[in-house]
Amino acid sequence: QVQPVESGGGLVQPGGSLRLSCAASESIFIFNVMGWYRQAPGKQRELVAVSTKGGTVTYRESVKGRFTISRDNANNTMYLQMNSLKPEDTGVYYCYLSNSRGNYWGQGTQVTVSS
Repeated sequence: QVQPVESGGGLVQPGGSLRLSCAASESIFIFNVMGWYRQAPGKQRELVAVSTKGGTVTYRESVKGRFTISRDNANNTMYLQMNSLKPEDTGVYYCYLSNSRGNYWGQGTQVTVSS
């Protein structure tokens, strides 16, 4: 059973940076889609960034130029580098992995942007 594990969340001031990590229990080569979603209190879960095996990367409009999704194949880990953070980026961030066998979600890591 694939169980992604997120880490790297925390409390940061506006304008600060965080890097989230998503560790997979097996090679990330097997996943066709890898991405990050977030959910703010009282709101629906929304896409933040997604990367396909073919190399296509898509970002939510509000994070373009500030967030970068990347992967370390050797360590089976995906990252989300978040710069110039804003209070509206606050939420629980979830790692998402998908292939022909199924869709897999992590437990989430809290990101709070506040002064």
